[in-house]
Amino acid sequence: MSPAARTLAVVEATRFRGHDPEYHAYVQVLVGGVVRSAQADGWKVARLAADGGTEALLSATDRADAVVIVGGEDIAPRFYGASGGYPHESLHRKTADAAQLALVHRAIERGLPLLGICRGLQIVNVALGGTLIQDLGDSDHVRRGVPIPEVLTTHPVLLEPGSRVEELLGGPVVSVRSAHHQAVDALGEGLQVTGRAPDGHVEAIEHESAPIVAVQWHPEDPAAPAGQLAALLGALRTRTPAAAAAA
Repeated sequence: MSPAARTLAVVEATRFRGHDPEYHAYVQVLVGGVVRSAQADGWKVARLAADGGTEALLSATDRADAVVIVGGEDIAPRFYGASGGYPHESLHRKTADAAQLALVHRAIERGLPLLGICRGLQIVNVALGGTLIQDLGDSDHVRRGVPIPEVLTTHPVLLEPGSRVEELLGGPVVSVRSAHHQAVDALGEGLQVTGRAPDGHVEAIEHESAPIVAVQWHPEDPAAPAGQLAALLGALRTRTPAAAAAA
């Protein structure tokens, strides 16, 4: 398969966060890490924002060989049958939410490899009818009252034996970097939990038949274990439709 045939759509909620420059700057570090790692692996990367709407996002990703949905703000509660007003509620981007949810549905229909990171995991779950714990309260999953680059914590995740993510990352326990105040509650249709934090909260999910893996942590963080992001992205490359056709 030629490099030109491998296009990876890296999809974020928005490219601009003028209301929160510190957070915006750190998002650029994280998303930039995904882009650089993918390019180093031979991908042609299209970095896209979902806040242009569903039609625009589906058109822009129509010929992508794989998709990564990266982190960002909370999903609007209406998409999982809940209400706002919960602790630490962030700005909601309903247009971006709807577009990313539609992208998950199309990925499943087409058998398109998809990796979800942090918010991306929650998008996958909500797209398939799952719900979210809206706030984890005082937990080990996020630091508060510190500069944005320091909000991530380091903790272990226990992976399900024989799962795709355990195969990719090479063992039953991995160390991860994460920052999230929400988590999977009810699991979406067709999904399996393949990783949990020591406190029991969901940290990894996979689709039972579609090539979809999602993690709640940030393998793209500069302090994440070396090779973790590359392993997850490499799995997308080897499972693209173009790769299957060339096999």
